[in-house]
Amino acid sequence: MTTNISTVKDKNINSSFLVGITLTVLGIAGILLPTFSTIFAETWFAVILASAGTAKLFYAFQTRESGGFIWKLLLGILYIATGIMLLVYPSTGILTLTLLLGSFLLTEGVFEIVLAFRLRPQQNWIWVLADGIVTLLLGAMIWFQWPFDAPWVLGTLVGASILLTGVSRLMLALNARSTLSSSDQASAA
Repeated sequence: MTTNISTVKDKNINSSFLVGITLTVLGIAGILLPTFSTIFAETWFAVILASAGTAKLFYAFQTRESGGFIWKLLLGILYIATGIMLLVYPSTGILTLTLLLGSFLLTEGVFEIVLAFRLRPQQNWIWVLADGIVTLLLGAMIWFQWPFDAPWVLGTLVGASILLTGVSRLMLALNARSTLSSSDQASAA
């Protein structure tokens, strides 16, 4: 019985390890091919919007008796139209998404800095301040380099995020493998 549990856990750890390797490789590819990954991210976002719009249309028709039908219908059409626009004009979508990202990071940075000073009496508040400053600087870099940075910035950030997720999955799998081998050794003794 213990062998079966150990075998299942080992298979799960191996699967997690493979996912970590895959995500790490994809993250590196995203960073090395930022223009391709930017277009991929923009297209993925467009497909999600159009799909969500279709779901909203179905919901509007299913709940038309409960009120707000026109608004639900218009919202679904807006989602679909935006998704189609992003698919038809990807460069415009990339410019828009990059500008939105820069604006978001600038705003988040300001909010984090304000929060840090509100947390100042607490221990380790300086980490929140550092996070706010770095986020503010990233937003400013994107904002002031726009539109020149648009072709690569989204793909690079998505690639970095996927890379970090992959590395964290690898580390968790290695930790789980180490823990499993330690418990197997302890039970064998």
